[in-house]
Amino acid sequence: MRKSPLFVLFITIFLDMLGFGIIIPILPIFTKELGAADYQIGLIAMIYPIMNFLFAPLWGTLSDRHGRRPIILVSVFITGLAYLVFSQVNGLAILFLSRLLSGIGSANISVAQAYITDVTTPHERTKTLGFLGAAFGIGFIIGPTLGGYLKSISSPAQVDWVGYVAAALSFANFVLAWFLLPESLKQKHSDAKFNFKVVTGILTELKKPSIRELLLINFIFIAAFMLMQMASSLMWKEIDGLSDKQIGYVFAFVGLATAIVQGGLVGRMVKVLGEQKMLSYGIFFMVAGLILLPLVGESYFIPFELVGLVLVAVANGCLTPSITSLISKYSNPKEVGQVLGVNQSFGSLARAAGMGISGFLYGIDFHVPFFVGAAMMGMSYFLVISFARIPAPEPIPVVEPKP
Repeated sequence: MRKSPLFVLFITIFLDMLGFGIIIPILPIFTKELGAADYQIGLIAMIYPIMNFLFAPLWGTLSDRHGRRPIILVSVFITGLAYLVFSQVNGLAILFLSRLLSGIGSANISVAQAYITDVTTPHERTKTLGFLGAAFGIGFIIGPTLGGYLKSISSPAQVDWVGYVAAALSFANFVLAWFLLPESLKQKHSDAKFNFKVVTGILTELKKPSIRELLLINFIFIAAFMLMQMASSLMWKEIDGLSDKQIGYVFAFVGLATAIVQGGLVGRMVKVLGEQKMLSYGIFFMVAGLILLPLVGESYFIPFELVGLVLVAVANGCLTPSITSLISKYSNPKEVGQVLGVNQSFGSLARAAGMGISGFLYGIDFHVPFFVGAAMMGMSYFLVISFARIPAPEPIPVVEPKP
C-alpha cells in the first residue's frame, strides 16, 4: 500500500470535513439573522445534501473517464470558491448559491473511495476506508469549535472570517493535492457513461423485505437526527441564551461523544447484545435523548442537556454500525458494495428531508422538531419487529483453496 498518497487523501477529506464542520453550528443562526423565516432556514440547508446526492455519482463517473486526481482537484477548488462566496454573503440568494456550490464540491467522497480501491488490495481496503472515516470524525470534532469562534469575531451580522478560513483550508487542500497526490487510476475508461441509477437502485432495494426495513430505519434515524441538529442551534441561541462560541463547543462535544462511543463502547455492546438488539436499544436511546433536549432549559443545561446529547451519541453508535453490518449480511454477496452505496444515497435524501422540515416545525414551537423526531423513531420500532421476523440468509460456505 502506498502510504504517501493515502495520507494526502486523508488530509483532503479531513480539510473538507473541517470546512463543513465550521459552517454547521452557525448556519441556521446566520440564516435567521439575514431575515429568513423559519421554514426558509430548512430549505436553504437542504440544498447541500441534495447536491451531494446528485453530484456524487457524476463525480464518480467523470473520475472513471479522466482519472481520480483531476476530479478531486476540481471538486476541492469548487468547495474553496463556495466558501469565498459564503464570506461575502449579505442576503439569502447569495447564501443559497454558496451552499449549492459547497454541496457540489463536497460530493467527492465517491471519488476518494474509488481512489482507495485503486491503491489498496482487497485485504487492506476495509481498514483504509475506516482510516478515511476517522478523517470525517476528527474534522467534525474540531470544525464546530472553530466555526463558533470565527463567527464570534466576524463583522456584525456577517460570517466573513468563517468563509475566509474555510476557503483558505480548501485552497491549501488544493495546493497539497496538486503537488503530492498522484493519479491512482492505471487505465482510464473513456467510454464510461453517466447513468443516473441512484433512484432506480433505491426503489429496487426497497422491494427486498430485509433490506427495505434496514434502509427505512436508517432513513428515519438520519432524518430525526437532522431535525435535532438544525433545531438545536436555534434553540440554544434563542431559548437557552448560548453564544456562537458556546454552540460550537456543544457541537464539538457531540462529535467527541460519538467518537468515544463508536471507538470504545459499540464493540462491547455488539458482543453482548448482538446487532438486532442494538437496533432496539438505539431507538430507545434516540427517543429518550430527543425528548430530553428541549425540556432541560437554561438553568439545567449542564449537565442534563449534555446527558441528552450523550444519549443521541449512543443511539448513533448503536444504529449506524449495526445497520451497515446487517445490510452487508442480508445482501447478495455480489451486490454488497452496490447496496451500501444505495444506503448512502438514501441517507442523503434523509438529510435533505430532515433539514427541509426542521425550520418549519421549529416555527410552530421549538419543542416540535424534537418531539416529531422522537415519534418517528418510536414508529421505526415496528420496522425492527418486522425485520426480526425475516429469516436470516443462509451463510455461504467458504471454499478452501486446494493446496
